[in-house]
Parts: sequence; C-alpha cells; structure tokens
Amino acid sequence: MRRLLARRMKFHLLGAFLVSVGSATLYKFGVAEPRKRAYAEFYKSYDPMKDFQAMKAAGVLESAPPK
Repeated sequence: MRRLLARRMKFHLLGAFLVSVGSATLYKFGVAEPRKRAYAEFYKSYDPMKDFQAMKAAGVLESAPPK
C-alpha cells in the first residue's frame, strides 16, 4: 500500500494530459479549421453595399428608411 496514491496519480495525470491534448487537436481540426475556411469562403464574394441595399429595401434599418 505504500506510495499507492503516487503511482495512481502518475497514471491519471498522464491519462488526463493525453485526453486533453487529443481533445484540443480534434477541436482544432474538426471545428476551428472548417469554420475558418467557411468564413474565408463567405467573405470572398461578400458585398456589404449590396447587403445594405437589400436590408434598406426590406425596411430592416430604422436609420435608412426604404424609398
């Protein structure tokens, strides 16, 4: 029973470290990178003036009433 806690602690610390690194890697390549690519693709063809005119025509903006 001597040093039982120390041995178990080493095992659990190593396991926790590996799980956390694995989770961070999965998040980066499974969520963050696809999200970055989606935003980049969206803003390649985004025209803010066209979007503004569409919102203005729909009456969404109070400061720019539709004509």
